[in-house]
Amino acid sequence: MVGATRLAKSLFPLRLATVSDPMSGLFVFRRSAVRLDRMHPLGFKVLLELLVRHPGARVAEVSYEMEKRHAGHSKASLSEGVAFLRHLSRLRGQRLVGQIRQRPRTIRERFHELFRMVAFGLVGLSGMVVNTAALWFFYEPAQLHHLVGATLATQLSTSWNFLLVDNLIYRGQRRGSLPARAFRFFLLNNVLLLVRLPVLQALVWAGVGVLAANAVTLVALFLVRFLINDRVIYSADDRGRRDPVCLLVAFGAAERVTPPSRRRYQYLPYRYDVAGVVTIGSQIMLPELEFFRAQWVADADLDIKVRVDDVGGRGPQRRAAMTQYAQQDVLRYTEQLGRLGANFRIQLGPPIDIRVGPLLARSPHVVYTNILEALLRFVMVSRGHMLLHSACVTLDGVGVMLSALTDTGKTATVLRLLRDHGGLFLSDDMTIVRPDGVAHCFPKPLTISSHTLRAVQAQDLTPGEWRRLQLQSRLHSKGGRSLALTLSRFNLPIMGINAVTQLLVPPPKYSVDRLVPCRIGTTTRVEELFVIERGTPAISDLTPAETVQRMIQNTDDAYGFPPFRYLAPSLTIGGLSYPQLRERELEILTGFLTRVRSRVIASDRFGWADDIPDLLRQERPEAAVGVVPAQGWPRWSADLATAGGGA
Repeated sequence: MVGATRLAKSLFPLRLATVSDPMSGLFVFRRSAVRLDRMHPLGFKVLLELLVRHPGARVAEVSYEMEKRHAGHSKASLSEGVAFLRHLSRLRGQRLVGQIRQRPRTIRERFHELFRMVAFGLVGLSGMVVNTAALWFFYEPAQLHHLVGATLATQLSTSWNFLLVDNLIYRGQRRGSLPARAFRFFLLNNVLLLVRLPVLQALVWAGVGVLAANAVTLVALFLVRFLINDRVIYSADDRGRRDPVCLLVAFGAAERVTPPSRRRYQYLPYRYDVAGVVTIGSQIMLPELEFFRAQWVADADLDIKVRVDDVGGRGPQRRAAMTQYAQQDVLRYTEQLGRLGANFRIQLGPPIDIRVGPLLARSPHVVYTNILEALLRFVMVSRGHMLLHSACVTLDGVGVMLSALTDTGKTATVLRLLRDHGGLFLSDDMTIVRPDGVAHCFPKPLTISSHTLRAVQAQDLTPGEWRRLQLQSRLHSKGGRSLALTLSRFNLPIMGINAVTQLLVPPPKYSVDRLVPCRIGTTTRVEELFVIERGTPAISDLTPAETVQRMIQNTDDAYGFPPFRYLAPSLTIGGLSYPQLRERELEILTGFLTRVRSRVIASDRFGWADDIPDLLRQERPEAAVGVVPAQGWPRWSADLATAGGGA
């Protein structure tokens, strides 16, 4: 059985990567997650069929031990082994055929495929020259049989073609390791060689010259070689790739806690009161929450506690793992590097207790963004509030909210609105909203990405800060985020890489009043919502249903980086499971948006900061002119927040 498992995982390395035993006969699945039209089982190893034919399914493992057989006999036999091999070959063959038949979805993708085919043909033409020259040498001076010469020539031309194809045509689409790609490339060419040799011999018997016959067989199989390389070996399609993190569920087992290497203190020196809704205590200073510093909050009143501790085993492991200890309400994330990795442990409360490893403790931004904010989001929901991915300002007394996908230009627009048109600043990245239409401020430091530089003036920063910003803004922008998301699909300690990167090159974060003269407000009633997009200039209204969908989409986009997609589905907060929390979040957002006018505004010149004030002046000539007086540093009280239960 061990050999069968290894064989199956070697044939489907991506789809079975996080499954320890795809041959198990004990498994459960949601009926809605399975498409019966995809299933064609032989009555043998149904779990293997499910996993291979449903690559996008989320898989979690529950450990159990096999008892010794007390009666009966094993059905394993030679015929069963043959049936298993047939089953594997059929699954692999159907997967291969499906990839080859898969066509580009858009005209742009078809154009790119055509371009790659032309480039592949030019490389193949150069390889044909190498192949023909090598065959001539082996056939004429070396006096080898023409079939032997063709075999040796194929190895030389394959090496030539692989170097050019791998480094020129598919440089940006390379998947897996260099040896793995080379093995697949050579395997393909040698399998096709077995097809070419009989045809080559038949042409020679028909009187065609050896070199000409060899060239004919090479040209005849060009399209097959291209399609398999383009759609299988170098395919950019990740639908066959499961998340690289193992999801484990321990129902009865207790968590194994390794004794700490040294005594750690328990005091929480940094305390925060977030809009009177959630209180947080931490051993790490959290710059994103500094606006909410509230040292008067007692330890007993804290909803979330963040401490530094040794998390995870001492030795390395093959993959990162998210383990849920159901009986203890504990979630633990451990990476490949043992205690050296970016590990954390969450004890769901109340209160919620978070333990982060020493590496994470050195990168507070990662602790907040990748762990704490996800929990803060759903604690807010359990208390009737929503942490909405949006910016919020007041212009001439009108509450205005901006929403966009990450790295569209929201931060630059906010800076320009405040610099050119005045008003109050409430938030740039996240806003706390209530069903009654009221928004609370959430003034995190602004992250200056590459496209946001256009809204930052050199005199706002020191010369040293401005020079560092040129590098920081490029690393912590859409390009850097895209690279990180791409790396997260592979078996890498991605949170550790992120923490080290942020430690070496800190994100360029500045408080809003450092970049532009402004006042910070605490609450406002939002009346206008603008979803900003890049594109041909246009303005259009959104229906309530469209607005809710856009806002949920934009908010989820902010939580796309690991380990949110592994952590969130296992959360239970305030007695609500993850699906219930999402449902309640939708209710809060729907209530909030019933009092807001929503529009999409597109621009191809980052002109939202000019267009939005012009619209408001045209539609609200009676709006009060001037700036609302500055609000004091808030000590939150019950009149600013709705009452809620414990976390």
